[in-house]
Amino acid sequence: MLHLCLRSSVKSRRLFSICSVKTQPRTGGRTSAGRICLNWGQPCWRYPLATEVSECTSISQLLYKSGKSIRQCVYGWLRGRVRTPHTFLLVTSPGLITLGLQFRNNVAHCEEEQRCKVNQSPQPVPEFNWKEFWKFLRPEFATLIWAILFACGAALLNTQIPLMLGDLMNGLVQCLRTNPACYLKAMKMPAIKLMIAYTLQGILTCCYITLLSRIGERVAANLRKELFSTLLRQDIAFFDATRTGQMVSRLTNDIQEFKSSFKLVISQGLKSVTQTIGCLVSLYLVSPKLTSLMCLVMPFLVGTGAYIGSYLRKLSQKAQEQGHLASDLITTLVQTWTKELNSREVDEASSMSQILGFGIGIFQGLSNFSLNCVVLGTICVSGMMLAKEQLRAGDLMSFLVATQTVQRSLANISITFGQVIRGISSGSRVFEFLTLQSNIPIQGGFQIPSHVLVGQVHFDNIDFSYATRPGQVVLHNLNLTLPASKMVAIVGQSGTGKSTIASLLERFYDPDSGIITLDGYDIRTLDPQWLRSHVIGYISQEPVLFGTSIKENIRFGKPDASDEEVYEAARQANADGFIQSFPDGYMTIVGERGMSLSGGQRQRIAIARALIKNPCILVLDEATSALDAESERMVQDALDHIQKGRTVLVIAHRLSSIKAADVICVLANGRMKEVGTHAELMKRGGLYAELVRRQTSEETIM
Repeated sequence: MLHLCLRSSVKSRRLFSICSVKTQPRTGGRTSAGRICLNWGQPCWRYPLATEVSECTSISQLLYKSGKSIRQCVYGWLRGRVRTPHTFLLVTSPGLITLGLQFRNNVAHCEEEQRCKVNQSPQPVPEFNWKEFWKFLRPEFATLIWAILFACGAALLNTQIPLMLGDLMNGLVQCLRTNPACYLKAMKMPAIKLMIAYTLQGILTCCYITLLSRIGERVAANLRKELFSTLLRQDIAFFDATRTGQMVSRLTNDIQEFKSSFKLVISQGLKSVTQTIGCLVSLYLVSPKLTSLMCLVMPFLVGTGAYIGSYLRKLSQKAQEQGHLASDLITTLVQTWTKELNSREVDEASSMSQILGFGIGIFQGLSNFSLNCVVLGTICVSGMMLAKEQLRAGDLMSFLVATQTVQRSLANISITFGQVIRGISSGSRVFEFLTLQSNIPIQGGFQIPSHVLVGQVHFDNIDFSYATRPGQVVLHNLNLTLPASKMVAIVGQSGTGKSTIASLLERFYDPDSGIITLDGYDIRTLDPQWLRSHVIGYISQEPVLFGTSIKENIRFGKPDASDEEVYEAARQANADGFIQSFPDGYMTIVGERGMSLSGGQRQRIAIARALIKNPCILVLDEATSALDAESERMVQDALDHIQKGRTVLVIAHRLSSIKAADVICVLANGRMKEVGTHAELMKRGGLYAELVRRQTSEETIM
């Protein structure tokens, strides 16, 4: 069922809208009847069971769909009794337009549309940072000046070419009237001048395009490097709140759009402005009367063409989006109940493409007609001037060529203006990320001397919640001590904050309240880079390996490590044996994310990477939970060996692996519920004992 309303909105530059509200049948199989209404200052009636609202936002779409909407509404009123004839559909569409023009601003707004807009919080629009842009442009400023001079020179030559063609034509006509035999002699000098002008114009065009390409690529490359460096300096909270696609778009699409706009402003915008001014001056010198007539007509034609062109570009973008949506639906395996949605999206994409084709056809036809009318009008007026000997044939030719140059330049200015707007928007988004400041600096602070570093950690009254979920407290009044050279295990249900404790220890986040100390020093006063690269070794459930050699993956933990240090770390991690079994040994390429290795092999390489920096504190975040029994045994043997003499924090899922821990902490709802050894906690019969019994029974069943 459909609900049709007409409206006028100055802000959105829309004259009419059709809101199509699709509803589900009421109980008993009856369908709610629709109605068409126009109110004064009152919200439109809406369906109580509305499930979808769509809009048509142009006059051409209104013409195309209003008849269809009315027919469906009439069918809702008198289903089975009235069949709307096609003539009724053709007549009602113009009638609706006339009616809407009478009501203008007094028409109603669809309540469904208003309701959809209420919950949309406006996003702040980033502003273009000219100061930041100048930092990247300044090294290329001298080259840019040369490019501008070459572009202006090419544009000025373009303004002189019509005049040279006119002189050539005037000389030819004069020669034919007086002495046809001297044709070649009369043509020699004008032709040489034209050839020189064409040659210089080609050279200047080649120069400024080459320079602009060099400037654009250098600025874009520097922007990408600086943006990538800025992103790497951000804290983890930034990546939690920012979508991956958004960051990729900044690094690729936005920089590319900004570069293209920058080059277009110089190559087309500045050149077109220079050509327009120069040709208008030349036209006025040739014939002030014809120039005045052209100035009255051309702005209207160019403005109308630019307006229609901008509408067609928007419609083309919508048609492409609709086509992509339909394509996604077609290529996706769907359930039976989605077939109707698939068909509707395909039909919608087809109808929008038809409307776009119709609009492009009208635009091309009107453009050709209007330009030909301008040429015809110019010829008619100039013909009378030729008859009165107020104009020469060469001047007419110069005027026609220069007029075409002005028309093309004005069209290019219109296109350039739209591209500049998009480029500034893209640049604003890029510079928004470039000026980001991390809440947690990546380096800077105090470093505890290695000879006094013990490795005792204390969490004191820690409260923490993620910035993306401020209302959900993850840790509340947490107190925890990691004694030096001892093994502390944290267990609990998923989502209780176990991994969050490890993240706070590495200072990926700062607590909302409380303090974390290392050997009595607040970790917020310590150098984060030193803390992560020298003090703490982190081994996660899913190790991250790079598509390079095993040696380079291990050396990533300590970039300046020698080959012997790499081999020793691999031996400590029980990885040397399987590495040596490969034909290329340590130079074996592991593939993307280490997919050519087994899970246990990847985990042992990750252990070697952590060991190569000889950390004082070792964090094991469910390091063996994703491995099979044999791989777990080998990895656990390596872990048991490397834990000696280090402060170890173990976050465990398999409780059998932490029985030997010096301290076991049970976490529940962000609070520390139980603390003790395995024997003590089992004797209490509390939450830990329940977790052990539950896991033992699950393993027995399996």
